[in-house]
Amino acid sequence: MPKDIQQTLSRSVLAILKPLVRILLRNGIAYGSFAELAKKVYVDVAFEDFAPDGKKQSISHVSAMTGLTRKEAKRLHELEHTDQNDSEQRYNRAIRVISGWLNDAEFHDKRGKPATLPLEGEKASFAALVKKYSGDITPRAMLTVLDTAHSVETSDNKVRLVAHAYIPGNDPVDKITILGTDTAELIATIDHNLVRPDNELRFQRKVSNRYVRVDAIPRFQALAAKRSQALLEKFDAWLTEYEIDPDDPDADADESRYVSIGIYYYENSSKNEEQS
Repeated sequence: MPKDIQQTLSRSVLAILKPLVRILLRNGIAYGSFAELAKKVYVDVAFEDFAPDGKKQSISHVSAMTGLTRKEAKRLHELEHTDQNDSEQRYNRAIRVISGWLNDAEFHDKRGKPATLPLEGEKASFAALVKKYSGDITPRAMLTVLDTAHSVETSDNKVRLVAHAYIPGNDPVDKITILGTDTAELIATIDHNLVRPDNELRFQRKVSNRYVRVDAIPRFQALAAKRSQALLEKFDAWLTEYEIDPDDPDADADESRYVSIGIYYYENSSKNEEQS
């Protein structure tokens, strides 16, 4: 690898790690635990993505690629993969429930807007919504998840959608789950665009301005939130229109793909951070 690319990559890694390490230290994750995770990922990625052409991956080859001993590479390779944790499942299911509420006519009022739903009922109820869009989680458990995130309000055995997005509220585990899901998707998109030809690049853009007046920032925050939410709801409706029914026995899962698009707001008020 050319030296200038290595230097640029090193600077990029440092930029990525600074906010990550800030989160790790705040939550009591010391360097040793992080190093063990990093070694595990090095071994997993080497096994999954970097086998020699036409050959099966080997411990020796992984050891040579990663700089780990053969014994260490073998130990890490044989560690059990952790399943999708409960928090990540809650995150995905809550998003699907709100998406169904926004896009499925069964759960709309006469104006085509998300209806205030009775808690129970076979059709057009919160229980029916949860059953249709969240798998095996109970309506009561999903109601707790959405209520904690301030996405719904409940009164007189009816549920009203008050936020058109699931943003984890008071549960720090759910909030940190987003660190893994959303950050990984952004980095994977950048990785894709680094190695693919121009005709296969994925959309990845941002706008920024270093000299925005401080008194104008609240107005931009409100504008960005309003328009971004509206755009994401349009995308969500489009994706819903073209999704397969996972419960349909005739549906071919191989003919579907996971697709996502995200928007984030960032503001830097630290001169030290700006120069790092």
